[in-house]
Amino acid sequence: MKHRLDALRVRLEAAEVDGFLVPRGDEHLGEYVPPSGERLAWISGFTGSAGMALVLRDRAVLFTDGRYTTQAASQTDPASWEHRHLTEEPPAEWLKTHAPGARIGYDPWLHSEGGLKPFTEAGVTLVPLAANPLDAVWTDRPELPSAPLRAHGVEFAGEGAEAKRTRLARDLGADAALLADSHSVAWLLNLRGGDLAHTPMALAFALLDADGNAELFLHAPQRVDAALRTHLGNGVSMADRAALPEALRRFAGKRIRVDADATPARLLQLLREAGAELVLGDDPCRLPRACKNEVEQEGARAAQRKDAVALSRFLAWMAREAPKGGSTEVAAAAQLLAFRKEVPGFAGESFPAISGAGENGAIVHYRATPETDRPIRADECYLIDSGGQYPEGTTDVTRTLWTGPGPAPEELRARYTAVLRGHIALATLRFPEGVAGPHIDAIARRPLWDLGLDFDHGTGHGIGAFLSVHEGPVSISRAAKPIPVRPGMILSDEPGFYLPGAYGIRIENLLLAREAPRRPGQRKSFLEFETLTLAPYARALVVPAMLTEAERDWVDAYHARVLREVGPALAEADRAWLEGECAKLG
Repeated sequence: MKHRLDALRVRLEAAEVDGFLVPRGDEHLGEYVPPSGERLAWISGFTGSAGMALVLRDRAVLFTDGRYTTQAASQTDPASWEHRHLTEEPPAEWLKTHAPGARIGYDPWLHSEGGLKPFTEAGVTLVPLAANPLDAVWTDRPELPSAPLRAHGVEFAGEGAEAKRTRLARDLGADAALLADSHSVAWLLNLRGGDLAHTPMALAFALLDADGNAELFLHAPQRVDAALRTHLGNGVSMADRAALPEALRRFAGKRIRVDADATPARLLQLLREAGAELVLGDDPCRLPRACKNEVEQEGARAAQRKDAVALSRFLAWMAREAPKGGSTEVAAAAQLLAFRKEVPGFAGESFPAISGAGENGAIVHYRATPETDRPIRADECYLIDSGGQYPEGTTDVTRTLWTGPGPAPEELRARYTAVLRGHIALATLRFPEGVAGPHIDAIARRPLWDLGLDFDHGTGHGIGAFLSVHEGPVSISRAAKPIPVRPGMILSDEPGFYLPGAYGIRIENLLLAREAPRRPGQRKSFLEFETLTLAPYARALVVPAMLTEAERDWVDAYHARVLREVGPALAEADRAWLEGECAKLG
């Protein structure tokens, strides 16, 4: 990778800047990017889904969060790259301390104004570059994706695209809204695609006018066939994404709503140059798409039931095969994918499965490759975090197993049970309307905190409806914005514990927020969670004596439900295994 850094530094010298910021996102500022947007991976070798690189004339620094500390160290050249914690030592603060007065270049298509604000507040001199110097030296950069597009039927979406456009247009508070988040475009127009490997959407921008009409901008618009054109309707026009800058000129003297945190800084610059009045506000689609309607909620339940059959088949298979020590991380993930492929309607994984045995399970976002693949041995911990995409919904589930045949160590069992207790505490929480994700993060951590333990990632994230496996605006995390949880939101519940070099524990279900029944004397509205995921916990790792009576009753009731809803779809041997796992705790 050093020759790539050297080539980039030559371009930085020509641009008269002392450094360059390389973010993980692309022009849509999303977590997941196509091969053509993998700039951070190309320059550094780091393939995680969050991070930022700073390339200076004489040093290069990679900033990642706690999920990727081990991965970043293993994927980058230690002779070329330094590593810093993204939140404990942010890039802006690092620059302020280590490179005061430096001129730092950036590509204004790859950063939001909100994302650049910490740098300006820290006194960093930022220089927008007309051309990305990294792209200039990335000579074999892949082409922009142009996968087929398809309609997402109202039987899955629960509301037609025209109705959505009309409903949102009423409350824009401006002449139009600019949508840079492709998830919002997909949701608004009931449009799906294949531009990303695991998220079924097309990369696109859109303009939504106050009259409910919309204009769609995407690469290779000719891939929209006649049937899809009919689906979009007369209220939606279309153009190549390259035409977007020119289209923004028509907003001279008009008010346009823009989410400054979700829109490339370059587009805001173009609007100001055109004489538009910017109305800064949230993406108008973000909250509505997070609050699933009744059809989407029922679709999520259906997707979970379908996915649970494949997952239970896999867990039963692991129970038979793991004690023999004959499988590997890659082979196990492939076996789970094979089971999912037999599920009707399966459209692909929602992310590459995290299949980590022993010490690899302690790498929060570990990805097994042919180079890192290792055997899954008897009598060790194994973590599998995976999900599927179905037209009805998106799944994400994590289970931690003991491979056997011998008993698990008592310390491991105690820590697994503490994680399970935190998982149950969040799943069973009743809380007042208006409570936000950061307010409930500690609920899932207390059993670990009582043991002097913690985990370095958020407790939960939102999830889309046949869209991204990670969806805002709500996150259950200390670092999240205090946005209230609302009915219809689907959030993950995934506390964990990780002992580097030894094992990782994580337990994840998806939860649906809903209104809680009123209780006598209740004076305000409360919410609760409905557990959607259906998969047994690792019986070999549970210490029943550490659970309260209420916690044991909850696990027993949950397991009875899993057996009732999943068992009938399994073959006899797998069903017998599930019956054993779902038996009442002793």
